[in-house]
Amino acid sequence: MGKYQRIAVIYGSDSSEWEVACRSGEFVASRIDGTKYDVYEIFARFGKWSLVAMKKRDAMRIPFAEGARPEIDKTDFSVKVYGEKINFDYAYIVQHGTPGENGLLQGYLEMLGIPFSSCSAFVSAVAFDKFACKSYLRDVDFVKCAPDVFVRNGMDIDAVCRNVVEKLAFPVFVKPTDGGSSFGITKVHKAEDLPEAIQFAFSEGPSVIIEQGITGSEFTCAAYSDPEGVKSLPVIQVVTENDYFDYDAKYNGHSQEICPAPIDDSLSGHIQEVSKRIYSQLGCAGVVRMDYILAEDGLYFLEVNTIPGMTSASLVPKMIRTAGLDITDFLTGIIENS
Repeated sequence: MGKYQRIAVIYGSDSSEWEVACRSGEFVASRIDGTKYDVYEIFARFGKWSLVAMKKRDAMRIPFAEGARPEIDKTDFSVKVYGEKINFDYAYIVQHGTPGENGLLQGYLEMLGIPFSSCSAFVSAVAFDKFACKSYLRDVDFVKCAPDVFVRNGMDIDAVCRNVVEKLAFPVFVKPTDGGSSFGITKVHKAEDLPEAIQFAFSEGPSVIIEQGITGSEFTCAAYSDPEGVKSLPVIQVVTENDYFDYDAKYNGHSQEICPAPIDDSLSGHIQEVSKRIYSQLGCAGVVRMDYILAEDGLYFLEVNTIPGMTSASLVPKMIRTAGLDITDFLTGIIENS
Protein backbone atom coordinates (compact mmCIF):
# COMPACT_ATOMS: atom_id res chain seq x y z
CA MET A 1 0.00 0.00 0.00
CA GLY A 2 1.23 3.50 -0.84
CA LYS A 3 1.52 6.64 1.21
CA TYR A 4 -2.01 7.58 0.08
CA GLN A 5 -4.99 5.30 -0.42
CA ARG A 6 -7.64 7.09 -2.51
CA ILE A 7 -6.24 8.86 -5.57
CA ALA A 8 -8.53 11.25 -7.45
CA VAL A 9 -7.43 11.77 -11.06
CA ILE A 10 -9.01 15.07 -12.12
CA TYR A 11 -9.38 15.73 -15.84
CA GLY A 12 -11.44 17.79 -18.25
CA SER A 13 -11.19 21.59 -17.91
CA ASP A 14 -13.01 24.84 -18.65
CA SER A 15 -10.73 25.61 -21.61
CA SER A 16 -10.53 24.57 -25.26
CA GLU A 17 -8.12 21.83 -24.19
CA TRP A 18 -10.69 19.83 -22.23
CA GLU A 19 -10.87 16.92 -24.67
CA VAL A 20 -7.09 16.53 -24.73
CA ALA A 21 -7.15 16.66 -20.92
CA CYS A 22 -9.67 13.82 -20.85
CA ARG A 23 -7.39 11.63 -22.95
CA SER A 24 -4.43 12.51 -20.71
CA GLY A 25 -6.43 11.80 -17.56
CA GLU A 26 -7.73 8.48 -18.77
CA PHE A 27 -4.19 7.40 -19.63
CA VAL A 28 -2.80 8.46 -16.25
CA ALA A 29 -5.63 6.71 -14.40
CA SER A 30 -4.99 3.51 -16.34
CA ARG A 31 -1.29 3.57 -15.45
CA ILE A 32 -1.46 4.38 -11.73
CA ASP A 33 -0.51 1.29 -9.72
CA GLY A 34 -3.77 -0.52 -8.97
CA THR A 35 -2.08 -2.74 -6.40
CA LYS A 36 -1.20 0.29 -4.25
CA TYR A 37 -4.07 2.72 -4.69
CA ASP A 38 -7.80 3.06 -5.19
CA VAL A 39 -8.20 5.23 -8.29
CA TYR A 40 -11.17 7.54 -8.90
CA GLU A 41 -11.59 9.37 -12.20
CA ILE A 42 -13.23 12.79 -11.91
CA PHE A 43 -14.46 14.82 -14.88
CA ALA A 44 -14.58 18.52 -13.99
CA ARG A 45 -15.88 21.20 -16.34
CA PHE A 46 -17.54 24.54 -15.59
CA GLY A 47 -18.05 23.80 -11.92
CA LYS A 48 -19.73 20.41 -12.38
CA TRP A 49 -17.53 17.63 -11.00
CA SER A 50 -18.64 14.04 -11.35
CA LEU A 51 -17.21 10.56 -10.88
CA VAL A 52 -16.54 8.92 -14.25
CA ALA A 53 -15.13 5.63 -12.98
CA MET A 54 -13.58 3.98 -9.95
CA LYS A 55 -11.13 1.14 -9.51
CA LYS A 56 -10.35 -0.19 -6.06
CA ARG A 57 -7.09 -1.99 -5.38
CA ASP A 58 -6.79 -5.26 -7.28
CA ALA A 59 -10.33 -4.90 -8.63
CA MET A 60 -12.04 -4.17 -11.94
CA ARG A 61 -12.63 -0.62 -13.15
CA ILE A 62 -16.28 0.39 -12.69
CA PRO A 63 -17.48 3.10 -15.09
CA PHE A 64 -20.56 5.23 -14.42
CA ALA A 65 -22.89 6.07 -17.29
CA GLU A 66 -23.24 9.72 -18.24
CA GLY A 67 -26.30 11.06 -16.47
CA ALA A 68 -25.83 8.64 -13.58
CA ARG A 69 -22.43 9.78 -12.38
CA PRO A 70 -22.12 10.56 -8.65
CA GLU A 71 -21.43 14.24 -8.04
CA ILE A 72 -18.35 15.34 -6.13
CA ASP A 73 -19.02 17.20 -2.88
CA LYS A 74 -16.62 20.15 -3.21
CA THR A 75 -17.08 21.22 0.42
CA ASP A 76 -14.71 18.45 1.53
CA PHE A 77 -13.62 16.83 -1.78
CA SER A 78 -15.59 13.62 -1.34
CA VAL A 79 -18.15 11.49 -3.17
CA LYS A 80 -20.88 9.12 -2.11
CA VAL A 81 -20.93 5.82 -4.02
CA TYR A 82 -23.39 3.02 -3.24
CA GLY A 83 -24.12 4.64 0.11
CA GLU A 84 -20.44 4.91 1.10
CA LYS A 85 -18.81 8.31 1.55
CA ILE A 86 -15.31 8.39 0.08
CA ASN A 87 -12.90 11.18 1.01
CA PHE A 88 -10.05 11.51 -1.47
CA ASP A 89 -6.65 11.92 0.14
CA TYR A 90 -4.61 12.81 -2.97
CA ALA A 91 -5.31 14.53 -6.31
CA TYR A 92 -3.48 13.79 -9.54
CA ILE A 93 -4.23 16.85 -11.67
CA VAL A 94 -4.48 16.33 -15.43
CA GLN A 95 -6.43 19.44 -16.40
CA HIS A 96 -4.92 21.46 -19.25
CA GLY A 97 -5.92 25.10 -18.99
CA THR A 98 -8.17 26.56 -16.32
CA PRO A 99 -8.72 25.68 -13.49
CA GLY A 100 -6.15 22.88 -13.21
CA GLU A 101 -3.14 24.55 -14.79
CA ASN A 102 -3.51 28.18 -13.68
CA GLY A 103 -3.52 27.63 -9.92
CA LEU A 104 -7.25 27.76 -9.17
CA LEU A 105 -7.63 24.04 -8.53
CA GLN A 106 -4.35 23.95 -6.63
CA GLY A 107 -5.57 26.79 -4.39
CA TYR A 108 -8.75 24.85 -3.61
CA LEU A 109 -6.77 21.74 -2.69
CA GLU A 110 -4.28 23.75 -0.64
CA MET A 111 -7.13 25.23 1.42
CA LEU A 112 -8.46 21.73 2.11
CA GLY A 113 -4.99 20.41 2.95
CA ILE A 114 -5.08 17.77 0.23
CA PRO A 115 -1.73 16.98 -1.45
CA PHE A 116 -1.56 16.98 -5.23
CA SER A 117 0.75 16.16 -8.12
CA SER A 118 1.59 19.55 -9.59
CA CYS A 119 3.16 22.91 -8.75
CA SER A 120 1.71 25.09 -5.99
CA ALA A 121 -1.15 27.50 -6.70
CA PHE A 122 1.23 30.46 -6.94
CA VAL A 123 3.80 28.76 -9.17
CA SER A 124 1.05 27.33 -11.39
CA ALA A 125 -0.45 30.80 -11.85
CA VAL A 126 2.92 32.36 -12.72
CA ALA A 127 3.97 29.56 -15.07
CA PHE A 128 0.61 29.48 -16.85
CA ASP A 129 0.89 33.12 -17.90
CA LYS A 130 3.50 33.24 -20.67
CA PHE A 131 4.40 36.88 -20.03
CA ALA A 132 4.64 36.51 -16.24
CA CYS A 133 6.69 33.34 -16.56
CA LYS A 134 9.19 34.99 -18.92
CA SER A 135 9.50 37.84 -16.40
CA TYR A 136 11.01 35.33 -13.96
CA LEU A 137 13.57 34.26 -16.55
CA ARG A 138 14.48 37.42 -18.51
CA ASP A 139 17.56 38.21 -16.46
CA VAL A 140 18.99 34.72 -15.90
CA ASP A 141 22.28 33.81 -17.57
CA PHE A 142 21.41 30.26 -18.65
CA VAL A 143 18.64 30.77 -21.25
CA LYS A 144 17.43 33.53 -23.59
CA CYS A 145 13.91 34.95 -24.00
CA ALA A 146 12.60 36.37 -27.28
CA PRO A 147 11.67 40.08 -27.33
CA ASP A 148 7.94 40.62 -26.88
CA VAL A 149 5.06 43.06 -26.47
CA PHE A 150 2.27 42.58 -23.92
CA VAL A 151 -1.36 43.44 -24.73
CA ARG A 152 -4.37 43.51 -22.43
CA ASN A 153 -7.92 43.62 -23.78
CA GLY A 154 -9.06 47.25 -23.93
CA MET A 155 -5.67 48.71 -24.84
CA ASP A 156 -5.30 50.84 -27.98
CA ILE A 157 -4.61 48.20 -30.65
CA ASP A 158 -3.25 50.73 -33.15
CA ALA A 159 -0.70 51.89 -30.57
CA VAL A 160 0.17 48.28 -29.80
CA CYS A 161 0.73 47.54 -33.49
CA ARG A 162 3.00 50.58 -33.83
CA ASN A 163 4.99 49.36 -30.81
CA VAL A 164 5.35 45.92 -32.37
CA VAL A 165 6.64 47.38 -35.63
CA GLU A 166 9.18 49.53 -33.76
CA LYS A 167 10.35 46.87 -31.31
CA LEU A 168 10.09 43.51 -33.08
CA ALA A 169 11.07 41.96 -36.41
CA PHE A 170 8.56 39.96 -38.45
CA PRO A 171 7.41 37.26 -38.42
CA VAL A 172 5.93 37.42 -34.92
CA PHE A 173 3.75 35.02 -32.97
CA VAL A 174 0.56 36.36 -31.39
CA LYS A 175 -0.50 34.18 -28.46
CA PRO A 176 -2.95 34.24 -25.56
CA THR A 177 -0.80 34.56 -22.44
CA ASP A 178 -2.74 31.80 -20.72
CA GLY A 179 -3.54 29.29 -23.46
CA GLY A 180 -2.21 25.87 -24.40
CA SER A 181 -2.20 23.30 -27.23
CA SER A 182 -1.60 26.22 -29.62
CA PHE A 183 -5.20 27.45 -29.37
CA GLY A 184 -5.52 31.11 -30.35
CA ILE A 185 -2.01 31.38 -31.84
CA THR A 186 -1.24 33.07 -35.17
CA LYS A 187 2.06 33.48 -36.98
CA VAL A 188 1.99 36.98 -38.46
CA HIS A 189 4.24 38.05 -41.33
CA LYS A 190 3.14 41.65 -41.86
CA ALA A 191 1.85 44.51 -39.71
CA GLU A 192 -1.58 44.81 -41.35
CA ASP A 193 -2.47 41.31 -40.14
CA LEU A 194 -1.76 42.07 -36.48
CA PRO A 195 -5.19 43.42 -35.40
CA GLU A 196 -7.05 40.32 -36.59
CA ALA A 197 -4.49 38.02 -34.94
CA ILE A 198 -4.74 39.95 -31.66
CA GLN A 199 -8.54 39.68 -31.65
CA PHE A 200 -8.27 35.95 -32.38
CA ALA A 201 -5.94 35.51 -29.40
CA PHE A 202 -8.40 37.45 -27.22
CA SER A 203 -10.96 34.71 -27.95
CA GLU A 204 -8.91 32.49 -25.60
CA GLY A 205 -8.21 35.00 -22.82
CA PRO A 206 -7.99 38.66 -21.73
CA SER A 207 -4.27 39.18 -22.36
CA VAL A 208 -1.94 38.52 -25.27
CA ILE A 209 1.81 38.29 -25.83
CA ILE A 210 3.34 39.14 -29.21
CA GLU A 211 6.73 37.48 -29.55
CA GLN A 212 9.40 37.92 -32.15
CA GLY A 213 9.76 34.72 -34.15
CA ILE A 214 13.04 32.91 -33.56
CA THR A 215 14.51 30.85 -36.39
CA GLY A 216 15.97 27.54 -35.28
CA SER A 217 15.25 23.98 -34.21
CA GLU A 218 12.58 23.19 -31.63
CA PHE A 219 13.35 21.05 -28.60
CA THR A 220 11.46 20.05 -25.47
CA CYS A 221 12.60 18.52 -22.20
CA ALA A 222 10.87 17.62 -18.93
CA ALA A 223 12.11 17.83 -15.36
CA TYR A 224 10.80 16.34 -12.14
CA SER A 225 11.93 15.91 -8.56
CA ASP A 226 12.49 12.92 -6.32
CA PRO A 227 14.19 12.52 -2.91
CA GLU A 228 17.59 12.80 -4.63
CA GLY A 229 16.78 16.20 -6.17
CA VAL A 230 15.71 17.62 -9.53
CA LYS A 231 16.15 15.32 -12.52
CA SER A 232 15.54 15.63 -16.25
CA LEU A 233 14.22 13.27 -18.91
CA PRO A 234 15.64 12.77 -22.43
CA VAL A 235 15.39 15.68 -24.88
CA ILE A 236 12.97 15.52 -27.82
CA GLN A 237 13.43 17.36 -31.11
CA VAL A 238 10.16 18.46 -32.69
CA VAL A 239 10.09 18.61 -36.51
CA THR A 240 6.78 19.84 -37.91
CA GLU A 241 5.39 19.61 -41.42
CA ASN A 242 3.42 22.80 -40.78
CA ASP A 243 4.61 26.39 -40.52
CA TYR A 244 5.01 25.90 -36.76
CA PHE A 245 4.08 23.34 -34.07
CA ASP A 246 0.36 24.13 -34.05
CA TYR A 247 -2.63 22.07 -32.85
CA ASP A 248 -2.82 20.16 -36.13
CA ALA A 249 0.86 19.23 -35.97
CA LYS A 250 0.61 18.24 -32.30
CA TYR A 251 -2.49 16.06 -32.42
CA ASN A 252 -3.08 15.05 -36.05
CA GLY A 253 0.26 13.44 -36.85
CA HIS A 254 1.82 16.28 -38.84
CA SER A 255 5.06 16.33 -36.89
CA GLN A 256 7.96 14.13 -35.92
CA GLU A 257 8.90 13.98 -32.27
CA ILE A 258 12.35 12.42 -32.23
CA CYS A 259 13.36 10.95 -28.88
CA PRO A 260 16.16 11.03 -28.00
CA ALA A 261 16.92 14.13 -30.04
CA PRO A 262 19.59 13.52 -32.73
CA ILE A 263 22.08 15.95 -31.18
CA ASP A 264 25.42 15.51 -29.48
CA ASP A 265 25.60 14.62 -25.81
CA SER A 266 26.94 18.02 -24.76
CA LEU A 267 23.99 19.90 -26.30
CA SER A 268 21.49 17.39 -24.93
CA GLY A 269 23.08 17.70 -21.49
CA HIS A 270 22.94 21.48 -21.73
CA ILE A 271 19.19 21.48 -22.51
CA GLN A 272 18.59 19.05 -19.65
CA GLU A 273 20.58 21.22 -17.25
CA VAL A 274 18.71 24.36 -18.34
CA SER A 275 15.41 22.54 -17.79
CA LYS A 276 16.42 21.60 -14.26
CA ARG A 277 17.48 25.18 -13.53
CA ILE A 278 14.18 26.59 -14.82
CA TYR A 279 12.33 24.02 -12.69
CA SER A 280 14.24 25.20 -9.62
CA GLN A 281 14.08 28.91 -10.54
CA LEU A 282 10.27 28.78 -10.72
CA GLY A 283 9.88 26.45 -7.72
CA CYS A 284 8.13 23.70 -9.68
CA ALA A 285 6.82 20.38 -8.43
CA GLY A 286 5.67 17.20 -10.15
CA VAL A 287 6.68 16.66 -13.77
CA VAL A 288 7.00 19.83 -15.87
CA ARG A 289 7.92 20.22 -19.56
CA MET A 290 9.89 23.14 -21.04
CA ASP A 291 9.90 24.10 -24.73
CA TYR A 292 12.79 25.78 -26.55
CA ILE A 293 14.08 27.08 -29.86
CA LEU A 294 17.79 26.55 -30.53
CA ALA A 295 18.94 29.49 -32.68
CA GLU A 296 22.39 30.44 -33.96
CA ASP A 297 22.91 32.76 -30.99
CA GLY A 298 21.76 30.35 -28.28
CA LEU A 299 18.88 28.53 -26.60
CA TYR A 300 15.60 30.45 -26.33
CA PHE A 301 12.93 29.59 -23.77
CA LEU A 302 9.40 29.38 -25.21
CA GLU A 303 7.17 28.26 -22.36
CA VAL A 304 6.74 25.88 -19.46
CA ASN A 305 3.95 23.31 -19.24
CA THR A 306 3.16 22.48 -15.61
CA ILE A 307 0.43 20.00 -16.64
CA PRO A 308 2.01 18.46 -19.75
CA GLY A 309 0.10 16.17 -22.09
CA MET A 310 -0.06 12.62 -20.78
CA THR A 311 -1.72 10.57 -23.51
CA SER A 312 0.12 7.45 -24.65
CA ALA A 313 1.46 9.45 -27.63
CA SER A 314 2.34 12.60 -25.67
CA LEU A 315 5.86 13.94 -25.29
CA VAL A 316 6.45 13.20 -21.59
CA PRO A 317 5.44 9.51 -21.79
CA LYS A 318 7.80 9.21 -24.80
CA MET A 319 10.61 10.69 -22.70
CA ILE A 320 9.84 8.31 -19.84
CA ARG A 321 9.95 5.28 -22.15
CA THR A 322 13.18 6.47 -23.80
CA ALA A 323 14.76 6.87 -20.36
CA GLY A 324 14.01 3.17 -19.73
CA LEU A 325 11.60 4.01 -16.93
CA ASP A 326 8.30 2.28 -16.26
CA ILE A 327 5.39 4.74 -16.49
CA THR A 328 3.59 3.16 -13.52
CA ASP A 329 6.70 3.41 -11.35
CA PHE A 330 7.22 6.98 -12.54
CA LEU A 331 3.69 8.00 -11.55
CA THR A 332 4.12 6.26 -8.20
CA GLY A 333 7.22 8.38 -7.64
CA ILE A 334 5.32 11.59 -8.40
CA ILE A 335 2.55 10.58 -5.98
CA GLU A 336 4.76 9.35 -3.16
CA ASN A 337 7.11 12.35 -3.34
CA SER A 338 4.37 15.01 -3.32
